[in-house]
Amino acid sequence: MITEEQQLKVQAFLDGELLESEGREIAAWLARDADASALLGELKNTRNALKQFESPGAGIKLPESREFYWSKIKREIERTAPEPAAAPKASLFAWFRRVLMPLGTVAALALVGLVVVHTFSGSQHALPMTANVMLSDPGAFTYRDDAQDMTVVWLSYPAENKFTQSSSGDTLSPK
Repeated sequence: MITEEQQLKVQAFLDGELLESEGREIAAWLARDADASALLGELKNTRNALKQFESPGAGIKLPESREFYWSKIKREIERTAPEPAAAPKASLFAWFRRVLMPLGTVAALALVGLVVVHTFSGSQHALPMTANVMLSDPGAFTYRDDAQDMTVVWLSYPAENKFTQSSSGDTLSPK
């Protein structure tokens, strides 16, 4: 099996493009390898066949001028070419699908956007509360509701301590 690189070397040998030392190596290889010498013979035959068309008097003679010959071919192609298909008649459903459906989708999205913006705008619907935890006293939690203008402080102290057992009038006791 001859590789592509070897085929290119045989072609270069035939064209006389190799250095003298490479040319001798290829000639020796061609003498040893039957496939390589067959390739060289095929390349020579192809070269000789192509040379016949390169001479000024060789080739195919046309009965008419070149321009007329190609214009005949063009006319024949145009004559046998299929007629362009007529544009299909646009139906009302196709127009609806192509134009009104995208517009309807955009309108629906705009309506949803307006409802969402209206719902979450305004002070009565916004989340009015804020929660503050005082770091100085970890047992207290402060809640502020701006909508009700109210502040609640939650103290999470145990019930049994010295403040709950005092008899001052500041505390509430069950009756």
